[in-house]
Amino acid sequence: MDFQIFTGNPAELTADTLVVTINDNGELSASAEKIDSASGGAIQARISAKDVTGSAGSSLTLYSLANTQANRTVIAGSGKENLNAVDANKIASTIGKAIAGKTGTAAVDVSALATDSRPQAWWAEQIVLAVHAAQYKFIATLPGKEPSPALDTLVWIGEDVKTALTVADAKGLGTSYAKELGNMPPNICTPTYLADEAQKLSDAAGFSCKVYDEKEMEEMGAGAFYSVAKGSSEPGKLIIMEYKGAGKEAPHMIVGKGITFDTGGISLKPGAKMDEMKYDMCGAASVLGTMKTIAELKPAINVVAIITSAENMPAGDASKPGDVVTTLSGQTVEILNTDAEGRLVLCDALTLGIRDYKPATCVDVATLTGACMAALGKVNSGLFTTDEELATELNTAGAYSGDRVWRLPLEDDYQSLLDSNFADIANIGGPLAGATTAACFLSRFTEGTRWAHVDIAGPAWGGDGTSKGATGRPVPLLTTYLLNKVS
Repeated sequence: MDFQIFTGNPAELTADTLVVTINDNGELSASAEKIDSASGGAIQARISAKDVTGSAGSSLTLYSLANTQANRTVIAGSGKENLNAVDANKIASTIGKAIAGKTGTAAVDVSALATDSRPQAWWAEQIVLAVHAAQYKFIATLPGKEPSPALDTLVWIGEDVKTALTVADAKGLGTSYAKELGNMPPNICTPTYLADEAQKLSDAAGFSCKVYDEKEMEEMGAGAFYSVAKGSSEPGKLIIMEYKGAGKEAPHMIVGKGITFDTGGISLKPGAKMDEMKYDMCGAASVLGTMKTIAELKPAINVVAIITSAENMPAGDASKPGDVVTTLSGQTVEILNTDAEGRLVLCDALTLGIRDYKPATCVDVATLTGACMAALGKVNSGLFTTDEELATELNTAGAYSGDRVWRLPLEDDYQSLLDSNFADIANIGGPLAGATTAACFLSRFTEGTRWAHVDIAGPAWGGDGTSKGATGRPVPLLTTYLLNKVS
């Protein structure tokens, strides 16, 4: 998508679609007034007829208004003066949908909505992300389906926010890529497929890429990872991508859970909605999506991305409840439930990444627990950390991007729930505080590193029937967090 900045009279701007705003009192923005004046009061006539109300998220499209150069003029409702986050996102989504799916040029003026907390740069980012969301369509396994038309040029009427537009475009590409991986059927999107995707992305972007297979992981002593991977005929993979954009600075590490299908193993899940367990690799998808954005922007930062990928299957050589395995850290784990497999693949990835790359910070993202989804639904991801600065950085990134997190406890009082008579640690902590005990488990493998865990079990996918699909979260969170670290 190309971007231009325009500061003249919107009535003289040639565009396929022009977006201007009115508030819920029927007051026109400056650009809307100019269009109304040029067209002989066409917008006021529609307000008088109550065809448009100005409420947040509402819109009306008018065609070929007299004395204007736009084929379509969209009147978008901007709501009340003090917008809450929900209404602000509704407005951005409405505008994104209005200009997406059409080739050519769209022009947008939302300058009347800009505030100190939501400046024009923020609106620019949210609208571009909304365009990407509206244009995304999964067609990989739908022969004959055509991709949605892509908008060629977005003209921003107002301040020069071209940097924000460019960054948002890269975030949108990364988010759509994560959606595509998440939506891919599990017979296609295997651990090997993810490894191949990582290698292709790395080759194109100039990243280094290293892939360990499950036998190599077993030989190096990563018994927790191997305990999950060995139950499937699809070989498990641990994938490491490295981007160097800041010399010898310590890297920031992101780690994604990539269970490409999760039956629960011997602790078999119920059959209903088990097809959704293809989404258990959305942590891995979001890490790849984040690296796609990094590849587009090439920021002055060092990033190590680790994807720990396997299938969790109930085969004859799958792990059994009661098995004890030795992790790469040397700690032993009693596997009480094979459906708590994500923490088993992640713990060895954390140990390897921290040992080999000594990161300045580490954030892992995983569809880890139903308990977190029960607590927070599909709105917020769960955030666990004892590092206050890191918590603030992730909260700030989530609030700005709209990819929000909510902090949950990670206190030492919960650690004893993981006690085992037969190993250093059990892989589950009983029926209570399941999201926290999962985070407590991972914390045992972070070796004093500045670390946070983000449980995305709720927000990673949503919908039912034909609306079901991956959301691409938390790509906006991770990319905003990392880009905020660029000095």
